Amino acid sequence: MIPIQDLLNKIKWDKRENPKEYIIFYYDRILKKLIPIPYTKIKKLEGSFMVLDNEEESNIPLHRIRKVAKNNVVVWERK
Repeated sequence: MIPIQDLLNKIKWDKRENPKEYIIFYYDRILKKLIPIPYTKIKKLEGSFMVLDNEEESNIPLHRIRKVAKNNVVVWERK
């Protein structure tokens, strides 16, 4: 399985990929559920965090990402 940081970079930089087709699911510890976010909401990857572009900048640790879907098909999943 490809490391999540490598997959996120591939989606961003590979001309064959369309970031608008991807949804990232991360585990929210407070809500205790998976939260879907469009890949296009990722402002940048910084170390072991993804920084989301919303009202106030959110830093989500990459280890919280549980799955990635492309056009509603899971292409990466952490058990």
